Amino acid sequence: MAVLISQIQSGSLAEKKKISAGDRLVSINGNEINDVLDYRFYINETKLILLLETADRKSKLVMIKKDEFEDIGLEFETYLMDRQRSCKNKCIFCFIDQLPKGLRKSLYFKDDDSRLSFLFGNYITLTNLTDKEAERIIKMHISPVNISVQTMNPELRVKMMANPKAGDSLKYLYKFAEAGITINTQLVLCPGINDGDELEFSLNELSKLYPAVQSIAAVPVGLSDHRDGLYKLEPYNEKTAGEAIDIIDRFNEKFRAEHGEIIAYAADEFYLKAKRDMPDAEYYNDFPQLENGVGMWALLKSEFEAALNECETKECNRRVTVVTGKAAYPLISALAEKAEEKINGLTVNVTAAENKLLGSMITVSGLLCGADIEAAVRGLDLGEELIIPPNCLRSEGDMFLDDMTVEELSQRLEIKVTQNGPSGEDLLSAMTGGF
Repeated sequence: MAVLISQIQSGSLAEKKKISAGDRLVSINGNEINDVLDYRFYINETKLILLLETADRKSKLVMIKKDEFEDIGLEFETYLMDRQRSCKNKCIFCFIDQLPKGLRKSLYFKDDDSRLSFLFGNYITLTNLTDKEAERIIKMHISPVNISVQTMNPELRVKMMANPKAGDSLKYLYKFAEAGITINTQLVLCPGINDGDELEFSLNELSKLYPAVQSIAAVPVGLSDHRDGLYKLEPYNEKTAGEAIDIIDRFNEKFRAEHGEIIAYAADEFYLKAKRDMPDAEYYNDFPQLENGVGMWALLKSEFEAALNECETKECNRRVTVVTGKAAYPLISALAEKAEEKINGLTVNVTAAENKLLGSMITVSGLLCGADIEAAVRGLDLGEELIIPPNCLRSEGDMFLDDMTVEELSQRLEIKVTQNGPSGEDLLSAMTGGF
């Protein structure tokens, strides 16, 4: 298989060697190029022999000498160089199945592509993986690999994913661990299904793969209001969330005694549901599971307080509103109060928006849509600026889940709308208007 070159960077090595857009890259140093993983692996040699196929189907060889990690200037139509692989599972907890109708088409695509795990940190289930692809990951030593495990019980995994391959595909965990591939894992917990004794079993089995398995995130199932016809699941409550935390704590206590560290973490949402104090930032080591909502509370608090301590601004004649999800509201409110106490003239109003698109059980700020935010702040005295969460817009633009843009929201509310950055320092800067 050859991959189509869509563009050549100006002034690049490829341009100097007269490689053209429309040529197809067949191989590098005799190694066939099928996708981005092949390309990224083989392009790092200092001496390259590229086999190309021109637009008129003629073959040509190009020799390039370069520094080890120097780019040669080839660009392709997509990151992957071919089509993204979709998920073949029908998981009982799948959040995409719980989306309402009428949203943009891309939101309904279920990704389960091992290449995106390497490129962007996506989590994969392994059920799409073939033996050949697993061997390629090992050969290239692609690391880390992020895996949605859910359970280490093969029979239960088949039931939870509604895929007969789900149990057998756990074999790749062991192959990767044996090859020294670093692995981060995720357990989406469903009350009465894969928590309790099953959670203890999964934690113990994954611990046997340490140090390859570097982290385990336990995340509570997210339930929207759009579950008609789907598997009946119950949300976590104060009691059941506390029980899950207790199991993880007991496991970590034993693991720390044996290895001197911990690897299992409950998502922040478990502590909120259990009405328990959130661990300090030191608990999370280097925060290996932030993308799963593990340690976000502690990190934001730590960063904000550190930035506030270093802040030299004594006075700031400014009044703004920060909107957030219900889960983060207590934290953002507390941080705003600290900022107001230190900085004279600063007024920060914090408002929690209810998720009306997906339902009241969805409390994270990242799934708020434009209409949710508008409804939450409409009629309020917002001051001079409205600050929205850092993660509620799609990554490639300024659009909310409901396709409202930031500009449209600003026009509707007749106020400046600013997206906050991801760090605690960014939040303080947004509140103060820069410092």
